[in-house]
Amino acid sequence: MSAPEEVVFLLDVDNTLLNNDAVVADLRAHLNEEFGASSDRYWEIFETLRSELGYADYLGALQRYRLERQCDTRLMLMSSFLIDYPFPSRLYPNALATLARLRTLGPTVILSDGDVVFQPRKIKQSGLWDAVEGRVLIYIHKEQMLDEVVQRYPARRYVMIDDKLRILAAMKQSWKERLITVFPRQGHYALDTANLVAYPPADITIEHIGDLASMDLAVFSA
Repeated sequence: MSAPEEVVFLLDVDNTLLNNDAVVADLRAHLNEEFGASSDRYWEIFETLRSELGYADYLGALQRYRLERQCDTRLMLMSSFLIDYPFPSRLYPNALATLARLRTLGPTVILSDGDVVFQPRKIKQSGLWDAVEGRVLIYIHKEQMLDEVVQRYPARRYVMIDDKLRILAAMKQSWKERLITVFPRQGHYALDTANLVAYPPADITIEHIGDLASMDLAVFSA
């Protein structure tokens, strides 16, 4: 294990650095255009699979959807829509500038949930992979993998930036004062009033991830 950093920044991807709600809206519109009302079946399968796995698996849902429509050749184009999606266009404003600014204080690490095909490609194609110099961790339940995070990126303190208060609260419970939590109010989870009252507030709340590109970062280096 290398000598610990003073601080390591951990950042979620979906609706934290990248507007995943917009990606899903585009996929929904594409499916509706291609398949009409029958596209609702894809989303039923998607939600069932997410309940089983604990994360969103768009390609896995497509595989199951295919089992019910094996003679429909249009399904081949659905996978291309996902794989070739222009992810750089969905980065939040100043997301890359934020990563560069945080890097002046300590290493930046992507800490995400997801599958092992689509999620890494999203991160790679959007430019986030290179922006954090390949420091990317993708788990099924990242809040349960904190020992692994410490082993890979040892630090005296951590900063976790995530749009889900549930994740921030779970990590804070484990790391306590060793962790500073940052909550960007972006995406449907962050704006859901039920979530806002169900979990304790983060240490720091911001409106946009790009706010970190210009705000005083002394709170992270104290």
